[in-house]
Amino acid sequence: MSSETFDVVVIGSGPGGYVCAIRAAQLGLKTACIEKDNTLGGTCLNVGCIPSKALLSVSEKFAHAEHDFAGLGIDVGKPKLDLKKMMTHKDKVVASNTQGISFLFKKNKVTHIVGTGSITAAGTVEVSGKDGKKTISAKNIVIATGSESTPLRGIEVDEKQIVTSTGALALDKVPASLAVIGGGVIGLEMGTVWQRLGTKVTVIEFLDRVLPGMDGEVSKEMKKILAKQGVEFKLGTKVTGAETKKGKVTLTLEPANGGAAEKLEVETVLLAIGRRPYTAGLGLEKAGVTVDNRGMVQIDEHFQTSVPGIYAIGDVVRGPMLAHKAEDEGVVVAEIIAGQSGHINYDCIPGVVYTAPEAASVGKTEEQLKEAGIPYKAGKFPFMANGRARAMAATDGFVKILAHAETDRVLGCHIVGPEAGTLIAEVVAVMEFGGSAEDIARICHAHPTLNEVVKEAALAVDGRPLHI
Repeated sequence: MSSETFDVVVIGSGPGGYVCAIRAAQLGLKTACIEKDNTLGGTCLNVGCIPSKALLSVSEKFAHAEHDFAGLGIDVGKPKLDLKKMMTHKDKVVASNTQGISFLFKKNKVTHIVGTGSITAAGTVEVSGKDGKKTISAKNIVIATGSESTPLRGIEVDEKQIVTSTGALALDKVPASLAVIGGGVIGLEMGTVWQRLGTKVTVIEFLDRVLPGMDGEVSKEMKKILAKQGVEFKLGTKVTGAETKKGKVTLTLEPANGGAAEKLEVETVLLAIGRRPYTAGLGLEKAGVTVDNRGMVQIDEHFQTSVPGIYAIGDVVRGPMLAHKAEDEGVVVAEIIAGQSGHINYDCIPGVVYTAPEAASVGKTEEQLKEAGIPYKAGKFPFMANGRARAMAATDGFVKILAHAETDRVLGCHIVGPEAGTLIAEVVAVMEFGGSAEDIARICHAHPTLNEVVKEAALAVDGRPLHI
């Protein structure tokens, strides 16, 4: 047993954890980051955000070459898929990013400790690693252990035929058929990767719509576009069982509201019904840290748990399970620990679905505004009417801006279309500064750009779009 003392010890090196550690070190605090895996970056960089975007990008290019190039005057014949090379590209991207964090840790003098961290008491963390156990003393502890795939009763994951997003990123062949259980972000992203490569994809969603947390019009538009691309949907449907036999998986499906069961036989199943906080082995109960019935660590407005000196951020606490939300929380916590004040506005955290086209949202949906009784005006403009989108042959979708009916303050923005994840940033910035739809409308946007659709949607709030 050995002991070492730090000002801040972060448990978990995902986006929230590693950013928190770097910021704490920048502020002059002696900082360590504990990670149970051999590589840094957590789920996001290793088996989540980064590798999935690599496959999404490559598979989108493949689909363009197969279906769109000829119509644009580029004759390349039928493209041939080399899945092994595609996976090698994905692995290189992951390695580059995880190695980048190692470099940043060294640059900022963050101590990287490999092992599993367990909080034995306030100010004390026990690390179990390949060389045994050691005790670390910490004036402040930050829990940043992220989340894991939510299981479903009756569905046994083997990461070969029945996979989570982790297994879906590493299939060794293109399956003939894939059933995606869950019509949320992960399900649609990974489903479209394999659909583009030739898989028959069926998305099964318990609710009556895909992307249930997003604006209703976004949900409807995305289903229409993806169905046109070849994805099949079974909405209002629940999966009650799965039987694996002779290289096939037979799912038992039932209507969510009751009714006769049916069978669906596929080669591979992706379980993507959501994620839950990962706190296994942390010793939270022993340390006295309060956790709710969903496994979420309870925190106050300063991210401190029920135990003074122990903080929590990211997927283990309330709010959207998004990497950038965790990063911002990591910065805020580090600054609070250093005696400064941090800032995060949960009404201005964008969410993006990286399908093709992308979908992006920030702020309130129309449904939320109606439920809250907030008077609002909506301005909507289609990409079909935008010159740059036409030039790119990417005209699906729209931008919709929601503004307060009396003050014109922007309350939300919802986009389906090319580069939606990038376009949403302009509206996020305006919302952070309490800006109005008119502010966006009066900003000079370069022509021809996709950003002009955002401007036109802002003009449409006042009923005066120029190009439709």
